[in-house]
Amino acid sequence: MTALPAVNLAHPKLTPSHLARLAYISVRQSSAKQVAQNRESQDYHYRLQQRAIALGWTADQVRVVDSDLGRSGSEATARTGFQEIITAISLGQVGMVFGYEVSRLARNHRDWYTLLDLAAMFGTLIADNEGVYDPRLYNDRLLLGLKGTMSEAELHLLRQRLDAGRLNQVRRGAYRQHLPAGYLRLADGRVVQDPDDQVRHVIELIVTQFTQLGSINKVLRYLRRQHLRVPRLHHAGPHAHELLWQEANEAALTQILTNPAYAGAFAYGRRQADLPTQRPGRPATGRRRQPMEAWLHLQQGVYPASISWEQYLANQERLHQNGLRFTELRAQAQGVVRAGSGILQGLVIGGHCGHHMHTVYKKTPRYVCRGLIRTAAAVSDCTSVRAPVVEALVVAAFFTAIQPAQLDALEAILTAQRTERSQLDQVWQDQLQRARYEAHLAQRQYDAVDPANRLVAAELERRWEAALQQVRHTEEDYAQFQQTPSPDGIPPDLRTTFQHISQQLPELWPRLTNEQQKALLRSLIQQVIIRRPAPDQVCVRIVWLSGAYSDHTSLTPIHREQDVTGYAHLMARVEALWREGYHDRAIAEQLTREGFHSARCDHITPISIQKMRLAHHWYAPFEQLRRADVVGEEFTVNGLAKELAVNEGTIYRFIYRQIIPAQLVRHEPHTGIYLIAPDPALLEHLRERIATQKRRNGMASRARHA
Repeated sequence: MTALPAVNLAHPKLTPSHLARLAYISVRQSSAKQVAQNRESQDYHYRLQQRAIALGWTADQVRVVDSDLGRSGSEATARTGFQEIITAISLGQVGMVFGYEVSRLARNHRDWYTLLDLAAMFGTLIADNEGVYDPRLYNDRLLLGLKGTMSEAELHLLRQRLDAGRLNQVRRGAYRQHLPAGYLRLADGRVVQDPDDQVRHVIELIVTQFTQLGSINKVLRYLRRQHLRVPRLHHAGPHAHELLWQEANEAALTQILTNPAYAGAFAYGRRQADLPTQRPGRPATGRRRQPMEAWLHLQQGVYPASISWEQYLANQERLHQNGLRFTELRAQAQGVVRAGSGILQGLVIGGHCGHHMHTVYKKTPRYVCRGLIRTAAAVSDCTSVRAPVVEALVVAAFFTAIQPAQLDALEAILTAQRTERSQLDQVWQDQLQRARYEAHLAQRQYDAVDPANRLVAAELERRWEAALQQVRHTEEDYAQFQQTPSPDGIPPDLRTTFQHISQQLPELWPRLTNEQQKALLRSLIQQVIIRRPAPDQVCVRIVWLSGAYSDHTSLTPIHREQDVTGYAHLMARVEALWREGYHDRAIAEQLTREGFHSARCDHITPISIQKMRLAHHWYAPFEQLRRADVVGEEFTVNGLAKELAVNEGTIYRFIYRQIIPAQLVRHEPHTGIYLIAPDPALLEHLRERIATQKRRNGMASRARHA
């Protein structure tokens, strides 16, 4: 008979095998705030060591796992303490796991039942503040399962209450969210603008420059070119609640331009959790920006506004339009104005596939659509057109569209430049005033210290010197800025010219920069859709901002004459006119009047007719005579060259040098060809001369080689 295991008197479920293994005590609190403030709960966790010793374990058999302090129990991925306990159970080293309550061990079914299954497999007991449980026993397993379910439900209930309370605060306007740079919250809860003039002026300058330049990267380059810093209010870290001036970067500018607080609006839920993209153990990840219509709460007029709500919406639309690199936005985005010579950059769309066309800058710029290469199994570009052809159509249509409008573009540009300079001057004055204040503050701190305390005095002296050096640099930069010329107004003669700019714009157009031309076109044009129904034809549909559209067609140069529309009919007409006796110039003029065109221009040239004839061996009368061997009984130059087995150049040389007597040569005045009488003595003389010349050339060649 098998002997029953000895039972420990401290608890009936304990056996010597349990006491022979280790006792693990799990210490966990959900947040760093609980760790710092709820000390009593933490002390109770540590006192579980005494309970383990009372149940029969020695002090060196008790392992306290407290690496999960300050970590949530909703996920076990980032809880190294829980993973350590699971590993020890799997190795058969744990006799009992102690916890204050079930929720301290796990807060979800997956982790909890993993612990229970392993404990049942390796005979590990689980203890809380109410008792000791054996997962192998039905009643204990059922009770532990209920406790795990209640722990998970409690977590959901707590989270639901917290979320509901936060939303209630949001709806009644009592929720305090982090404020951006430029705003302060008073003790009574009211929000006011930062009294620091430099902060407000820099933010206003950023918004103004974005309105003018239209791109965050351009504003970034502008700020760095002017050596201006941007204010950043830190909400965490060693500089929490401090306003620091930092080098301008894209993230800082994006935060300023996209934050609705600057428009006076309170917004909650701009970034919401997306669980499929959340990284395990990192609950702050997987939060995506949502469109405005998906925000949980939006209320205008809550904060003092730096810009109007309409201006904020216009900025968001511009940022949306600048998203040309994103596939989902390309159907409507125009892209930011750039400096390239392709003035339709960002506006051109391929009519076959609907993708935006790229600008390829070669000797002749082209608009190329490569959408099918990126998205399908295509091996070549879907559409490619010469940029000058399309631009000429669009610009002509633009000039027609603005005839009723009276523009004063130059005056607006100069006014904006003067406003920008005034803003920059104010920012430089604020920056200089701040540098002088910091230098004065450093001096007062140095004067207030005891000179005998050299350790402190030396550091304060170094700070004072650094502040004075900063003042010196700021003054030099400000003086350099003041030396730049200020934009003047429009002279009276130019003002008269620009009063009727719609009539003057076609003449001024070549003198405008590429950026100015693009900006003017975008003021009326939304998209330009291009199709090529034939290799030598371009169909352009201009979609105007009003929603109306206009269609235009133009010819475009191509390489091969065979690809010209109606090429077969063109060749038939060339042959017919040739047989009627027309020369090349007359044929070209007649076909141009009939509406035909060549591959590289909109009319037919005599050279094109000549190439077509020669390709089909349609020779003109004098060419037929020149290519014949014999005319009547006389040799042509071509025929005599074949008879003597030399090239035509040799025969012409014989004629010009009168080696062939002039009385045996006849020059046709109408055709311009030479006819040579077939004199046997002349032929024999020419053969001997040619043979003699060949021998001399051979001897000279051998002498050179020798």
